[in-house]
Amino acid sequence: MTEFFDPEGVWRPFGAFSMAAAPGAGQLIQLKGQVALDQDGNVVGKGDMAAQLVQVRENMAAVLDSLGGRMTDVYALSTFTTDIESFMTLGEIRARYFKPPYPVTTTIEISRLYHPDLTVEIAGTAEIPRERFVRTG
Repeated sequence: MTEFFDPEGVWRPFGAFSMAAAPGAGQLIQLKGQVALDQDGNVVGKGDMAAQLVQVRENMAAVLDSLGGRMTDVYALSTFTTDIESFMTLGEIRARYFKPPYPVTTTIEISRLYHPDLTVEIAGTAEIPRERFVRTG
């Protein structure tokens, strides 16, 4: 399993993230950046960062579930948002999906995503224990 670290001599995390993560012997999974699209490819939550963030997390959870994984298997996240102030107020949504130890995180504000109604895209890396990992088509 992944080990997480918040070493001395570095500023303490102020949110739901860790400073470093070291994967173990599980199956590593690279998650494609997820956006707020439903199963039919329609944008969910136009103009609503909270609704989009929930949809993104649900999409990530669905991909992991199909492989035998869980959101708690995620150890690294890269977030791209068009509105960092709005994103930073929504820590409670993150807390619904992640528990300590938290994934390491990078968050970057960008000018736009591929569709003008999207406000956030999140890619991740997970380590699924081999006894749970299911290879799907």
